[in-house]
Amino acid sequence: MVRKRHSILNYRNPLTTAARKLSLAGGGQSKGFTLIELLVVIAVMAILAGLLLPTLARAKARAQGIICVSNTRQLALACLMYAPDHNDRLPYNLGRPAASTNLDNWAAGVLDWELTPDNTNALLLAASALGPYVGKVVNAYRCPADTVLSSLQRQAGWSYRVRSYSLNASIGDAGDFSTAGYNVNNPGYIQFFKLASIPQPADIFFFLDEHPDSISDGYFLNKVNPATYSGYGGYGTGNEWIRLPASYHNGAAGVSFADGHAETHRWQYAATKPPALPDAARLPALIPAGQIADFDWVVDRMSVGR
Repeated sequence: MVRKRHSILNYRNPLTTAARKLSLAGGGQSKGFTLIELLVVIAVMAILAGLLLPTLARAKARAQGIICVSNTRQLALACLMYAPDHNDRLPYNLGRPAASTNLDNWAAGVLDWELTPDNTNALLLAASALGPYVGKVVNAYRCPADTVLSSLQRQAGWSYRVRSYSLNASIGDAGDFSTAGYNVNNPGYIQFFKLASIPQPADIFFFLDEHPDSISDGYFLNKVNPATYSGYGGYGTGNEWIRLPASYHNGAAGVSFADGHAETHRWQYAATKPPALPDAARLPALIPAGQIADFDWVVDRMSVGR
């Protein structure tokens, strides 16, 4: 019997043989993505992006709103801690121009649309009256949604101004405006010099988002004429927006109160919500007939009658 001799030359690798069969079955060519397949993938990705981006934008807006309300609450708590250290007196709340240089004020500095240093001077905020009570965390003074700047400020490379909040003008010592024991801007209402003088703390607001076009010195003032103001639905001469709340959060603003709680309040009317742009507020602004409910909400939580 003649035995066949096996040589390494006669050895066939089964893997090579299988690969050769696959290659022959495919016509000897490897198959990749076609243009149509690539276009389909790109279209699917575009659809998914279109669905996800608005959701992400809404999530970001909600997060900014939460941070904003937290900031206003932190500032309110700072006032509540400040008072016991100062014989129950609330911080100074001076109208400009004194607030620009007076570090006894709740927040020093006057904001504008120019290249004034107060717009970006975070150290000035940290050194003001409430600075130590917020741990000198200057981010507490700014809503994260507030990146409003003038074209001049953007050209200078600025990212934002340092403050978004203002203090109710009926809270604290208003300097020359309140030497008579009441605020001459609203003589029919009580000026709360001391924390204990606030009869219903849950109903009197401390801080709120202010429209970037009116924020200036952080003294949130709206004058009321008791002779012509009749409350909800009322309208009369002297009742107009002098300072306007902001509406960064889908038409709403963060507001904190004298009892330490904070909330987001949504404004009802377009007249209350001009765009967050320089020179957009056009103040003082008459309140259109039938659109006074937003003004009522602010005034009813500003103070109480004397």
